[in-house]
Amino acid sequence: MRRGVFPGSFNPPTTAHLAISEAVRTQHRLDMLMWTVSRVALAKEDVQRPRLADRIAVLEQVAAPLDWLEIDVTDAQLLSDIAAGFDVIVMGADKWQQIHDPVFYGNDPAHRDASIAALPTVAIAARPPHDCPTELVLDLPDWVGTVSSTQARSTDSALMAPEAARFDAETGAWTDQARYEAWLARQRED
Repeated sequence: MRRGVFPGSFNPPTTAHLAISEAVRTQHRLDMLMWTVSRVALAKEDVQRPRLADRIAVLEQVAAPLDWLEIDVTDAQLLSDIAAGFDVIVMGADKWQQIHDPVFYGNDPAHRDASIAALPTVAIAARPPHDCPTELVLDLPDWVGTVSSTQARSTDSALMAPEAARFDAETGAWTDQARYEAWLARQRED
């Protein structure tokens, strides 16, 4: 059984996450893909809202109809630790550049190089203007590289995966923090 891992914050999951997942599954002949969320994501340590539990619940809704997609939460932060035991790791070109920055390895280039060398096969979603090795790039429609979770939160909720868009419409989780806080308060009362 060929297994892939797609680490990310999925905050929120987008149509691009789904397109990338389908592409890597097909192009790398994966039987299963795991979306993995770190409890405290490297370089995103300050994410408080929406709550991790709510984000994971939405991811589980996204995965429910897809027999090849699973969700996992981990304490690991380095991609080499997250990817251990998988055949393929998926990342965006921006993440590919980030993992080459020694700052994430205690400014130790040897540790960085060992971590990168420990990765399984890498599949990259191109994201202009970030460069990456062309032989690692997934074949994806051009629109995928223009979609981001930041954009979905701030300007275009139509970019969210349908399950995320429904949760956001109900709670304001990504687009209306005051409404989300009110929703959380009602949840605590129930």
